[in-house]
Amino acid sequence: MSATKQGSPQIKSKERVTQRGEVFTAEREVNAMCDLVKHECLRPDSRFLEPACGDGNFLSVILKRKLDELRRKYRNSPHDYERQAIVAIGSLYGVDIQNDNVLACRERLYAIWDGEYTAHCKADASDETRAAARFIINRNIINGNALTLMCVDADGNDTSAPIVFSEWTLIGGNRMQRSDYTMADLLLYNDSSEGNLFALTEEQKAEGGIFLRRYVTHYKKVQDYGE
Repeated sequence: MSATKQGSPQIKSKERVTQRGEVFTAEREVNAMCDLVKHECLRPDSRFLEPACGDGNFLSVILKRKLDELRRKYRNSPHDYERQAIVAIGSLYGVDIQNDNVLACRERLYAIWDGEYTAHCKADASDETRAAARFIINRNIINGNALTLMCVDADGNDTSAPIVFSEWTLIGGNRMQRSDYTMADLLLYNDSSEGNLFALTEEQKAEGGIFLRRYVTHYKKVQDYGE
């Protein structure tokens, strides 16, 4: 279930409701739900997963809150703001079975992120950092079926490719580590009491090929390593 702005229709079509159960949540309810975890919404590295993200209203509200807090905290430090803004966008994950929703969600999140980034960093803003943010968004917002944990094709049918999430971790100042895991493994091995999508022990990560890929690079260059 995704969200819609107050006064906007809560369905796109009766066919989509019938076929996919797609109903959008009103903005008032979105904000009320986010208020229940308002402290987590202010932490740049606090991860959120929306398994039926729609066009991104839940994720966009969380992103705005994170970026507002970063602007307050780093108002005199564009470099620190930039680094943490990359962490913030890397903390948001979404899955939706409708491809048009996925594309709209990606564009919406990027527009919010880039607007805030440009306004705060001004002349210090760089296209390389923007490319990194867009790459992360495209990796984190996935066209898939959150029930079967598989990616889907243009018609919403399961493919043979599992949903894979990337963990983005800022280490050593400007270095960012990307680690890839299937959603199925994260759910299988994750202790739900931790409330953390990537709360795996090193032993769990080493078992059975759970960890698929890892690299470390400058946070502005994560896109240089391809998909």
